[in-house]
Amino acid sequence: MSRRLVSSGSTFEKEIGYSRAVVDGDWIFVSGTTGFDYATMTLPESAAAQCEQCLKNIAAALGQASATLKDIVRVRYILSRREDFEQCKPILGRYLGDVRPAATMLVAGLLEERIRIEIEATALRRH
Repeated sequence: MSRRLVSSGSTFEKEIGYSRAVVDGDWIFVSGTTGFDYATMTLPESAAAQCEQCLKNIAAALGQASATLKDIVRVRYILSRREDFEQCKPILGRYLGDVRPAATMLVAGLLEERIRIEIEATALRRH
């Protein structure tokens, strides 16, 4: 089995020593991913927009690992504010409602105050 690192291109990855995702055999471990839009170098203000961008960022990382959101088996949602869940719920349902991975939802202080949600995922490629 081979181990391969997936990068989003963020300089932050090298600075603190992590990868957007690590592929180990058929397993893909996606790091906690924020709603930062790397194309525009912006962070949307609303929790809903950040949630959607998180999932787009995760989908892009999975794509680099020859997988899709449908391959996700485990997900961890970390919200900075409990009340933001209502905004995120329909987006999570739209992207993962049919996938239905095992999930955990936490409320915690995140690295930057503007970040409203961070999502971590584990996927298993199907052949």
